[in-house]
Amino acid sequence: MREQFLNEAFYHALDGHRQAKRLTWKAVAEQAEVSASTLTRIAQGKRPDVDTLAALCRWSGLSADDFMSSHDDVAKPEPLGQIMALLRADKNIAPEGAAAIEVMIKAAYEQFRKEK
Repeated sequence: MREQFLNEAFYHALDGHRQAKRLTWKAVAEQAEVSASTLTRIAQGKRPDVDTLAALCRWSGLSADDFMSSHDDVAKPEPLGQIMALLRADKNIAPEGAAAIEVMIKAAYEQFRKEK
């Protein structure tokens, strides 16, 4: 089965954070740099897009992983995939530099990877 984002739980966690800070939803939208209408849609049960989810997690300190419902066994991320994600997220490296390093890491990984 596939993973499912627990939108209602995420909304309630956001609302708890908002209430603890004594903010209006309009203030949340401004601080998180998302539209107020997007927050309304989340309240109505619509799932946020990835950029909105990232912005709201950044604003609130919540982790999107905490709102994922997995069925069956949870797949473990591949180390190479994790390395690539961290490399691409590093603001100290230009995208073309990250791409060049990625090529080198992939080549080294293939060279030294153990066969299963």
